[in-house]
Amino acid sequence: MKIRSVTFNNRKKGFEVRTSKAALWFPYAKLEIRSTSDDPVVRAVVDAEIGREGFIYALASGKEGTVHIDRVLEYNQDPEYLRDRLLYRLTLEAQRRVARSRLSRREIIRRLGTSATQFYRLLDQTNYRKSIDQLLSLLYVLDCDVDLVVRAKPD
Repeated sequence: MKIRSVTFNNRKKGFEVRTSKAALWFPYAKLEIRSTSDDPVVRAVVDAEIGREGFIYALASGKEGTVHIDRVLEYNQDPEYLRDRLLYRLTLEAQRRVARSRLSRREIIRRLGTSATQFYRLLDQTNYRKSIDQLLSLLYVLDCDVDLVVRAKPD
């Protein structure tokens, strides 16, 4: 996701990040290099060097930091971002399980009732067009139980 613009507000202590889909808030408290009342943010610009997928901010002291769009999306609990992150983690686990499985790839494909091409798409961690259902089916074919665990986020 690309950032269209970013503005900062020292009174509200945060950035407003505009994308093609929404305006998102990101507080100073989540910055690696923190702003203070003695060292406020004086500049924030979209970073073209990382393909407009982040922004650079500068403090009055001259210190600079970068914030990637993933941190903004995670803070705002963007459903699409969270889904993609879950897909990524499930895919990596499926890759590990396929590598350790006694079943041949041909047998896995047959039990899934799919094509070899679709099977390899399922194992591609950069493919976000697959469904969680497909990955769950693959994990069940590999004799895995998948439980959804909900827990409090660490601070």
